[in-house]
Amino acid sequence: MVDKIHSYKKYKEDYIESVENPEKFWGDIAEGFSWRKKWNTVFKHDKENAEVKWFEGGKLNITENCLDRHLEKNGNKTAIIWEPNNPDEESRYITYRQLYVKVSRFANVLKNNGIKKGDRVCLYMPMIPELTIAMLACARIGAVHSIVFAGFSSSALSSRINDSECKLLITANEVYRGTKPINLKAVCDEALEDSPSVEKVIVYRRTVEPTEMKEGRDVFWFDELQKIENFECDAEEMDAEDMLFILYTSGSTGKPKGMVHTTGGYMVGSTYTFQNVFQYEEDDVYWCTADIGWITGHSYIIYGPLAAGATTVMFEGVPSYPDYGRFWEIVEKLKVTHFYTAPTAIRALAKHPISLVEKYDLSSLKVLGSVGEPINEDAWHWYNDNIGKGTCPIVDTWWQTETGAIMISAMAGITPLRPTFATMPLPGVQPALMDENGKEILDSPAEGRLAMKAPWPSVARTIYGDHQRYKDTYFSAYEGMYFTGDGAYRDAMGNYRITGRVDDVVIVSGHNLGTAPIENAIDEHLDVVECAVVGFPHDVKGNALYAYVTKIDESVTSEDDLRKEINDLIRGSIGAIAKLDKIQFVSGLPKTRSGKIMRRILRKIASNDTSNLGDTSTLLNPEVVTEIMDNVIL
Repeated sequence: MVDKIHSYKKYKEDYIESVENPEKFWGDIAEGFSWRKKWNTVFKHDKENAEVKWFEGGKLNITENCLDRHLEKNGNKTAIIWEPNNPDEESRYITYRQLYVKVSRFANVLKNNGIKKGDRVCLYMPMIPELTIAMLACARIGAVHSIVFAGFSSSALSSRINDSECKLLITANEVYRGTKPINLKAVCDEALEDSPSVEKVIVYRRTVEPTEMKEGRDVFWFDELQKIENFECDAEEMDAEDMLFILYTSGSTGKPKGMVHTTGGYMVGSTYTFQNVFQYEEDDVYWCTADIGWITGHSYIIYGPLAAGATTVMFEGVPSYPDYGRFWEIVEKLKVTHFYTAPTAIRALAKHPISLVEKYDLSSLKVLGSVGEPINEDAWHWYNDNIGKGTCPIVDTWWQTETGAIMISAMAGITPLRPTFATMPLPGVQPALMDENGKEILDSPAEGRLAMKAPWPSVARTIYGDHQRYKDTYFSAYEGMYFTGDGAYRDAMGNYRITGRVDDVVIVSGHNLGTAPIENAIDEHLDVVECAVVGFPHDVKGNALYAYVTKIDESVTSEDDLRKEINDLIRGSIGAIAKLDKIQFVSGLPKTRSGKIMRRILRKIASNDTSNLGDTSTLLNPEVVTEIMDNVIL
């Protein structure tokens, strides 16, 4: 296995080596994995064509690294602990040996249904172990999985199936989120009216409800398993640069982008970062609360932890059911040592009585993590004080679907922390701050656009079927560099704080204002639950600031008084230049299914440009968009 970094001195040494001699650095790390044949070259980089290859010529199968290599010594170790939506339902504990058998058997089901190496398979499933089994079974036989979060609409599902021409769809009949039943099969049936590439649908029966099945196309998971007598399935030999999966991420314009991740580099990157950022030890219990439908779930529930031989928790439910103490009840029950969640969840939980935390024993916790967006200061301190009890390092991880693995983060107990800062780049990651003229800013402290100067193993190789869009989106802004689309601030010590998407940097009267610090200031008000700040055109200032604010209670404080108090907080925290021109109180903010606020929509509404808001049907709460438009301040 990969040796972990155990000291700050070692981090500095490794970082320098990763920059000065990346071939040796990454080659040495890759030696810690199981390869059938060693690579010919560690990496190649064709800047002109935006093509990068890692460990090319190396032969392997990622499931041999996630499963087979653990069997001799750790076959009876728990690989996955599954917690159901309903706390009255039994948890499931699956050992590495059991997972190996289940994956091998289902891989034979896939073969039996005509799936072979290179075929695309779409998974639209709840957070159940069978989702993990299906994705690993795809990887076992060299099929390319495309997981779509089981909350997207039928049209969103259809567009993703069609873009990658999936041959098979795997789903479940129904799932409960809290007390709400969701008929996944009905969504799939609707999607497949416009998805001719799908030949078969395998349905896992999650509930006992009757399920409509289309003859000749639809089959039940359990029925297909009964046809399989062979519980072994030899892993398909893959080149390091063979496709492992496609994962779609929303484009700011146009259709979603199918990011292509390949086998060898992704395995090395996700595993190395998992071990080093979280400092996982042999008997730890690690829980990432994300859904596997997002990159966080791919990298840090499944591939990274399993390749590292960890015990990883899968949670089917929501943090609010049966009450807002559910997360902490699970931490106590499973003696979770590592807890990795999103600021959105932290802020939501912080608004509820602290007694829902205090009733549970959280003493097993050693490391806390944050992912998905910059964490604001109030949320950071609440998390640190109430969940970590001031003794657990908080790793505030910055990375993207496109990067495949964590890029900038503290390493738990190894590198220094600074609240709201992602802190230092991991070894192999070479960030650059760029000014408005495309020049690198070498001084610190400084603020600019965040780019990457050199390739890293887990970077997405292309957008499926559209390499030109990949080049244009990520490699056209700065020659030879990957542009993240994010703005960042670097302090005098070299710590990075992500200030939000570059779109979320508003130039007001010639001043560049990141919206994240303004939102932090607003969030400090005790009557505010959540907010989003965007720019809108202004005759004098060029741009001005518009805030959408959710109040904790409709009855608190007059709205005019609250507006004044919010601007006073901003004035005190940032300065009068960041004062808000307009503050609209809303019942909620439009969010994606992964909890990200759709600021693009809010910008258009604030700018009185609602002619093309794009597809809002895939939002978690599309109805709130109409409410906001009806009450917009013009």
